[in-house]
Amino acid sequence: MGLNGSIRVPSDKSITHRALLFGAVATGNTTIYDPLLGEDCRSTLEAIRCLGAGVVEEEDRLIVTGVGTLTSAELDCGNSGTTMRLMAGLLAGYGGEFTLTGDASLSKRPMRRVTDPLRKMGADLEGDFAPISIHGGTLTGIDYTLPVASAQVKSAVLLAGLRATGPTIVREPVLSRDHTERMLPLFNGRLDITTEDGVRTIRLVPSELVGATVAVPADPSSAAFWWAGAALVPGSRVTTTDVCLNETRIGFLRTLERMGAKTEVTNVRALGEEAVGDVTVSTSTLHGIRLDGDAIPHQIDELPLFALVASQATSPSSVRDAGELRVKETDRIQTVVHELSALGVDLRETDDGFDIFPSRLHGGHVSSHGDHRLAMMLQIADLLTTERVTIEHVEAADVSYPRFRDDLQRLGREIE
Repeated sequence: MGLNGSIRVPSDKSITHRALLFGAVATGNTTIYDPLLGEDCRSTLEAIRCLGAGVVEEEDRLIVTGVGTLTSAELDCGNSGTTMRLMAGLLAGYGGEFTLTGDASLSKRPMRRVTDPLRKMGADLEGDFAPISIHGGTLTGIDYTLPVASAQVKSAVLLAGLRATGPTIVREPVLSRDHTERMLPLFNGRLDITTEDGVRTIRLVPSELVGATVAVPADPSSAAFWWAGAALVPGSRVTTTDVCLNETRIGFLRTLERMGAKTEVTNVRALGEEAVGDVTVSTSTLHGIRLDGDAIPHQIDELPLFALVASQATSPSSVRDAGELRVKETDRIQTVVHELSALGVDLRETDDGFDIFPSRLHGGHVSSHGDHRLAMMLQIADLLTTERVTIEHVEAADVSYPRFRDDLQRLGREIE
């Protein structure tokens, strides 16, 4: 039995995080329609409450009342790297004493990529892993070239630049997610973006943010699981509605198209500063491809899912230049290879990716290792075999997609 139907996946995690953070320090009220309130975004929401911002939760929206002076606090970022890295940039320029903590997994994730440029701006930070102590003070704008494509690092530097002396310039040789620079002008952030010789340059001058209205589209990283399932499971046709079509976020959809997937994008329209639309994917015969270079940042979160999809292609695939996977919620290169191998997938680990070969899946006992992306990917894998698949810590999906199993049943399949 295939996957069939139309579904709106949860709202975008990246956009929700940013709307909460900007609203917390903006003058007046910010209204966020259709926010995602999974565990990661909930960490950001509770953190801004601790800092003194007001948050009213209603059925389909949040109303955030910003504050000009932040309350010193210890902030629990949970498992959210976005919360910790962006919060570090936000807090560095405010007077006060702040400590950022996280769970065991987050405490192992490196923060130096954020703390190094913030220190160059004059930030007084202690620690390159959680807990991180921040003694807020005066910052100076810098001219910083990102050593790796990272929306979190870019955003942290820009957030710090809002309260710095003089302009802050961020240069990115490879474009990463651009939600921060799209959203800041809505909040009265003053920036200019230029591109020369392939390098994109963002120039931000100190700005006082003003409350705004943000409508959050559906998250393409969550929709990707249904695109994959529809492409792989015989007799499937799934439409995901209201999906953010920002080109920095739909690398996985472009990859499916390169592999030969039957896709259709309709009802394209503007929602605030983002384009949204409905994406339909049907059962397809796929061929293998190589992913590397500039293609990686635009689908970094979907690469574990790509490994599964590639295993069902008619020819081998490979992923390179994805060393960033090793410092996610888990070492996603190692865990993807280990868990999919347990289900019969022929894939081989490399330093910065993996090679995947056409495979027939079988049942087995696997674990998400507490990683939400793996928890959902393994549930899609379960659809590809009639044998029993037991998934430990399947509830990890709640971090970004609290109703994943319910939606799976709505589309016609049920996971034990």
